Amino acid sequence: MKGYQYIARDSSGQRKEGTRQAASSSDVLAYLREQGLTPISINEVAGAREKTRPPVHRKRVKSGELAAFCWQLTTMVEGGIPVTAALETIAEDVENPQLREVLVDVLGKMEKGESFSDSVSEHPKIFNRLSHALILAGETGGALPTTLRRLAEYFDNRDKLARKVRGAMTYPIFVITFITLILVFIMTFIIPRFRKIFDQLGGELPAFTKAFMAVYDGLRHNLIYIIGTLMVLVISAVLLYARTKKVHYFFSRILLVLPLLGKVFSQAFVATFCRTMSTLIAAGVSVLEVLDILSEMPSNDIMKSAIVKTKEQIVEGSNISLSMATSGFFPRLLVKMVQVGEESGSLPKVLDKTAQYYEQKVDTTITSLMSLLEPVMIVTIGAIVLVVVLALYLPIFSMSDVAR
Repeated sequence: MKGYQYIARDSSGQRKEGTRQAASSSDVLAYLREQGLTPISINEVAGAREKTRPPVHRKRVKSGELAAFCWQLTTMVEGGIPVTAALETIAEDVENPQLREVLVDVLGKMEKGESFSDSVSEHPKIFNRLSHALILAGETGGALPTTLRRLAEYFDNRDKLARKVRGAMTYPIFVITFITLILVFIMTFIIPRFRKIFDQLGGELPAFTKAFMAVYDGLRHNLIYIIGTLMVLVISAVLLYARTKKVHYFFSRILLVLPLLGKVFSQAFVATFCRTMSTLIAAGVSVLEVLDILSEMPSNDIMKSAIVKTKEQIVEGSNISLSMATSGFFPRLLVKMVQVGEESGSLPKVLDKTAQYYEQKVDTTITSLMSLLEPVMIVTIGAIVLVVVLALYLPIFSMSDVAR
């Protein structure tokens, strides 16, 4: 591949300059004509051979990055810039190497004659079926800017919701880790020193202190076995979760019945369900195809089963709201709102409002979770410190009584 510098003019006579990698000047000429530009000059740039790309370090593409990409693409396409030119510009500025590589590949396929939707569909790990369905609907209906805007809003809302759920999970993990570190510190530095003091002083220890020391000795002497057993249990659970349907279903149910956290997961799923369904139906995607796309999104078996049952009921001739009620998973409020949307012919708008409602419920539940965990953390740490202080200082108090 060689580097070529070109000068051209657009339909309004405005001068355009740039460089492009191509096999020959004819390829650059063909590219300029595709963009609606009139070439003035095309010159090979000396020493501008295409550099060998360094190996791409795989980095997960986040919803926020996809949202930013969709907003950029929407703005440029609404401004009249062709999709290929917009993709080329965006790819140069993208920081995530994996997303940049995908955009370059999509651009290359489009320059060879493939449609935008077909090019995107070849990267399902980055652009899911929802992305493909919306882009295809936009291309088919001649409303690509509108569907791209819907896609950008979808990724934006999904990113906000995901950050809220991650925040709800982070705090309990922090609390458990903090308490564990306190216990490790006490067992490693404090208790051994008091143990030496008790051995030097001699005498009979109080029953509470004896019990405390027995537990401490049991943990200290069997720590390797305890850690090993926990690791075996965790690894076994992960393997069974990944390979066994019954275990996967069991953990899916456990996740939904966890105090407060289960409610967060359920409400987040309902919000995503409503938002996705609203976006796809508004773009002209059929309800059955919408449910197909939705059934691939959750990893939770119970959620997935509810969507599949809803689709089966619709295929048999039932309406959407009744089918959702039959599944036994969706909240009554959501079923009622879907019924209202069906009867009024404004299902996308109703689902969008319902999604906003459940997103607010997620906020409220997370706030409740945080306010509950703070006193739990204080009480737990206080209880640990109280037990340790009583166990270690009771012998000292006993000896002071004897001395009197």
